[in-house]
Amino acid sequence: MTAQVSTIYSQRKLNVGQAGKFLGILLMLLSAFMLPSVGWSLYYEEKFTIIPISLTIILTLAAGTILFVTNKKENEQNISIKEGYLIVCLSWILMAFTGALPFYLSNVIPSFTDAFFESMSGFTTTGASILEDIEAVPKSMLFWRSMTHWLGGMGIIVLTVAILPILGIGGMQLFAAEAPGTTPARLHPQIRSTAKRLWGIYIFLTILQTFLLMLGGMDLFESLNHSFSTMATGGFSTQNDSIAGYSAFIQYVIILFMILAGTSFVLHYFILKGILSKVRQNDEFRFYILVITVFTTVITTGIYIAGNSGLEEAFRHSLFQTVAIATTTGFATTDYLQWNGFLWFLIFILMFTGGCMGSTGGGLKMIRVLVLIKNTRLELKRLLHPMAVVPLKIEKRNIPAAIVSNFLAFFLLYIMVFFFGASVMSMFGLDFETSIGASIASLGNIGPAIGGLGPADNYAFIPAGAKWVLSFLMLLGRLELFTVLLLLSPGFWKK
Repeated sequence: MTAQVSTIYSQRKLNVGQAGKFLGILLMLLSAFMLPSVGWSLYYEEKFTIIPISLTIILTLAAGTILFVTNKKENEQNISIKEGYLIVCLSWILMAFTGALPFYLSNVIPSFTDAFFESMSGFTTTGASILEDIEAVPKSMLFWRSMTHWLGGMGIIVLTVAILPILGIGGMQLFAAEAPGTTPARLHPQIRSTAKRLWGIYIFLTILQTFLLMLGGMDLFESLNHSFSTMATGGFSTQNDSIAGYSAFIQYVIILFMILAGTSFVLHYFILKGILSKVRQNDEFRFYILVITVFTTVITTGIYIAGNSGLEEAFRHSLFQTVAIATTTGFATTDYLQWNGFLWFLIFILMFTGGCMGSTGGGLKMIRVLVLIKNTRLELKRLLHPMAVVPLKIEKRNIPAAIVSNFLAFFLLYIMVFFFGASVMSMFGLDFETSIGASIASLGNIGPAIGGLGPADNYAFIPAGAKWVLSFLMLLGRLELFTVLLLLSPGFWKK
């Protein structure tokens, strides 16, 4: 019966009005999240930013109200799978467009292409920036920049899903569309309660990190900005040298919370409930920690042998950069491109991993990498024993062939898009290392890359056309390819 209902929903005509109503709600909420930036404008006496931010709030609120009122009667049906995918894609594009307006209208970023790139990078938690002197940017704009990270991290869509049942609209399809490939973990039978729990954990960890950073010497403004960026695995900092200028205590705090942000929020829920066995038995989490441990050990050894720093400093820098890249946060305490070729090549390999499924991290995700490794090993066994039935197991449970097939298809598509992006970058005149770095850093929502886009560089020199391509790659990576590419297929728009 459930399959029949799903089929009916996926085949019925696309309800554009339903999508319009949701987007209206989204824009109204987004305008509310811009208000704190006005407060920082007043606090730091940045009068010239008040009008651009306020005008953006008014325009966003007006557009949202019009969309909502126009489609107000569209409340008798649940959102179908098709509408879910359409709403998710349009939401991120609208958020990026709206988020660019304060930068552009205030002339902080005079080029709209650059403003859109910065905004898309923020909402997709990529952390790639075109700003050449971050410390010269008004504080209110830096706060809005970090806020785009925080909203994009957990997904403002999940926040909105929490209130949709009140309006008579179901939200499960949206939750699935934002994390396709596996069935979303349900912490509660109702999706609204699930979204509330996820956001509750997210807010709690953000507040906790803010407190610890202030304990380490940061003021409230810097603590909030870096907490927003860390929990979203984004990487925007208020300083030109990212985290390099802060104390070892602050760097270790950020390392801890990057690891937490890259961990599935379902596990956080179980930890808070005291069900630690769920964490110990989670194969993806154990693989996640194993990857961080192995890469940190090898890189620490390499740095220490080179004799450029002491053991503690070598360990701290290697751990920080390993976690920052593996979780796709993108913060930096050192320029890893100054390490020997083998060590920064390891960092490049890490760019093809990502956080855990259900975390704010981007990339391939650790569970996919783990399944690919296990499936490859099983294929070798099947070659030796053709008649044997050797199932793939995760947490002692058989993984359905359909899930394995989905992961394999995703991996192949991911690599194809990566090569496509690198090829397009080379067509714009970028060198080989910069081309592949820009492609994987954007697709994986990482930020810093290799070549001319290392942690000490930025994306300001990238041609305008290439920035639009990279913005598209950021969107693809954040919404995990299928969500966006489905909209480009002719079959999606058929009845």
